[in-house]
Amino acid sequence: MRVDRIVSTGAGPTGPATGGEAVAGRVVVRERVYRTVAEQASAALIGVSRGDVKADVVERGAGLALRISSPLPVPDLADTAAIAATTPVLERARELQEQLQQNLTGVFGREVTRIAVTITGAIIPERRRVR
Repeated sequence: MRVDRIVSTGAGPTGPATGGEAVAGRVVVRERVYRTVAEQASAALIGVSRGDVKADVVERGAGLALRISSPLPVPDLADTAAIAATTPVLERARELQEQLQQNLTGVFGREVTRIAVTITGAIIPERRRVR
């Protein structure tokens, strides 16, 4: 994946907006970088480890399309109060899509045009004892 960009030697980005002299160039960002960043950001937002998340990134026009596969943390089935307070799965997936689109658009510096979230299972977070 390539991003065309105007850079100046030693000073940083320049161009018509900054009033500096423009030197043509480009920045090449590999797909694995997008994939790694998407997996890390998704894992942090969902609340699972990065190894549980799989991401596919495809360039679509000027933007990016992502496919995220991850298990979803759910409360322990014995805890009825926590289950009653939990948001339904489809609503949680929709919220994850919106939050990931906003976060990753900012991180990538490119428009994320589509995110498909696939729930691959459920994870019950470990309870830690307070000492």
